[in-house]
Amino acid sequence: MDSFTINGGKPLAGKIKTDGSKNAALPILAATLLVDSGITTIKNVPALRDINVMVRLLKSFGAEVEFDKKAGTITVDASKLTSHVADYELVSQMRGAFVVLGPLLARLGEAKVSLPGGCSLGARPVDYHIRGLKSMGAEVREKEGYVLAKLKTDSDSVVCFDKQSHTGTENILFAAVLGSGKTTIINAACDPEVVDVAEFLNAAGAKVSGAGTGQIEIEAVKSLKPSAFSIPGDRLVAGTYLIAAAATGGDVTVTGVAPNSLTMVLEKLGEMGCEVTSRRTSVSVKATSRLKACLAVTYPFPGFPTDLQACLMAAMTVADGVSRLRETIFEDRFGHAMEMRRLGADITISSDEAIIRGVSKLSGTTVMAGDIRAGAGLVIASLAARKQSVVNRVYHIDRGYDRLEVKLGEIGADISRTSS
Repeated sequence: MDSFTINGGKPLAGKIKTDGSKNAALPILAATLLVDSGITTIKNVPALRDINVMVRLLKSFGAEVEFDKKAGTITVDASKLTSHVADYELVSQMRGAFVVLGPLLARLGEAKVSLPGGCSLGARPVDYHIRGLKSMGAEVREKEGYVLAKLKTDSDSVVCFDKQSHTGTENILFAAVLGSGKTTIINAACDPEVVDVAEFLNAAGAKVSGAGTGQIEIEAVKSLKPSAFSIPGDRLVAGTYLIAAAATGGDVTVTGVAPNSLTMVLEKLGEMGCEVTSRRTSVSVKATSRLKACLAVTYPFPGFPTDLQACLMAAMTVADGVSRLRETIFEDRFGHAMEMRRLGADITISSDEAIIRGVSKLSGTTVMAGDIRAGAGLVIASLAARKQSVVNRVYHIDRGYDRLEVKLGEIGADISRTSS
């Protein structure tokens, strides 16, 4: 099992390019199942464990898939699908795999998809997906750990989400894009990755409007055509680099990212005393003195992203004063706080809020990553700590970050991977 060895206490400095967005690439790869002839080409795909799982999943349906990891390009020929079953062995490895439900339904009229797995972050029910599909006229039931669905109607429909759901919005988008009729999604997720999915679908001939707002409309079309699409930069990876710069007292520029996808993150770094400079496709963060405490609340986009909550907490542990960090998206996402305490952080958890009393220095020790983003937060805390730290279970981190130790090494981190 791999681990990272980190000699902390060194400011990060330099320029680094962010990877393609995992949270855009996964649903877009699932959407290639909607194209019934020709080869679809997806570029700027990060070489991640989760991407490899999605490739295997597409192949299990009968799609022909080639992944050139060096070029970051995936080609998919889904013209001859042979199965509508998404097996437990694959879907259990990541919750994002559940997004194949919509494409299978639209393309084949039925789907059998295992209930999802992935990171343990408390309850993340698929009820929104199921209720949304039923609003479209689908027959949906659960049996023996699988969701079984059949889509029998092409009439106009309105899907209303009680709460914004990223993958729920995408599954309804996919289920509605083929056939006839019009589907309206109310209280749709506004994440940039949902916009990326809509742009991919439209490039293939779909008629999707309103992506990026709370109301999305889909005019169904008879078929989609093969196309080429490049995955935009990953705002979460970029945010990780920028927060790491702040926590270590560094000066880092991240390229290949849209600053407006990180507005709230940059706002908080500014409140903590960093100099923030935004350009068209890059962002620079420079920490000129010890960070200041701040208040932050995770919230659906354009709020502060829950996937950077652990990273921000790491920076708060060395800030001057008392910070408060509230988690409103997932009910069990403070597991990393106990590991940060091992590094010397002063963190108190009260219900959905973490109270962080900044210390002047953290001290290196051995910690364990519990999920992708918690692992990234522990890496940042270890980079800010004195002496040496070891971060175990980095296979979690590998699901969301391509060779994180190599990328951070490019901007001055003393970090290495050990395999055992």
